[in-house]
Amino acid sequence: MNTTPLTVAVLGPGGVGGLIGALLARDGHRVICLAGEATAAALSRGGLRVESAQFGDFTAAVEADTRLREAVDAVFVTVKQTSLEEALDRVPPPVLGNAVLVPLLNGLDHLRLLRERYPSAEVVAGTIRVEATRTAPGRIEHTSPFADLELAAPLDGFAERLRHAGLGVTLRSDETAMLWDKLAFLAPLALLTTRHRADAGTVRSDRRPELLTVLDEITAVARAAGAPVTAETVLSSFDRVPETMKSSMQRDAEAGRPLEVDAIGGAVLRAGAAHRVETPVTARLVAEVARLTAPEA
Repeated sequence: MNTTPLTVAVLGPGGVGGLIGALLARDGHRVICLAGEATAAALSRGGLRVESAQFGDFTAAVEADTRLREAVDAVFVTVKQTSLEEALDRVPPPVLGNAVLVPLLNGLDHLRLLRERYPSAEVVAGTIRVEATRTAPGRIEHTSPFADLELAAPLDGFAERLRHAGLGVTLRSDETAMLWDKLAFLAPLALLTTRHRADAGTVRSDRRPELLTVLDEITAVARAAGAPVTAETVLSSFDRVPETMKSSMQRDAEAGRPLEVDAIGGAVLRAGAAHRVETPVTARLVAEVARLTAPEA
């Protein structure tokens, strides 16, 4: 394996980005975190402090800036979809050049946006399965016994570096299937837990007929888009998650933060419309969740 250290930028060093950056920095790579002035200053002073049952408690020194100012090998985009446009101003296309750009965002539509904005970069579809929270600038709490990436590109050398740092990495050949595998599970979880202010266990017991209908709608859209997803497979996954599990959208709603309802639910509705698949119950849930944080007239 090539052991030359990478230079990696992390756009949005929150729970997910902070964990990835800390693991890479601990493994000897150069990490540049891109954030607002206050967060960048805190990271420059104190680095990234991780508390994790899987990886242990450790602090990793990183560099931090408000803007990418030099060429890097790769950039992880780990902001919320709701702040993506503003965050991308920190990464000028001429500076990024032909680097690998890995967005770990929910939904589907960000890939086209990024490929149009960074035509020279290698924009690689990615997903991550992890529970990690930023409790303060530079402070990351990792609570899941896994941190597993999927990347839709033949990046064998890059994947090996990430695995050496501790991350689980699977390389996929079908970008569409990979993204819908995640969205077909995430959209029902996010919309139903947020709409009903209930955990996953309550949704799958008290709201099961609605859950089954939404799964039928969303997996029909996925199959029309070219992904071999079935409602039975997604339901099996849903039935295995911990009863007390909440979606990140539900936690955002409880905290009064902006919701990724357009990135998650809206992506399903747009794909359904494009492929002429009816999604009435999903559309109702999207509208009801959107009203939860809509400003009062």
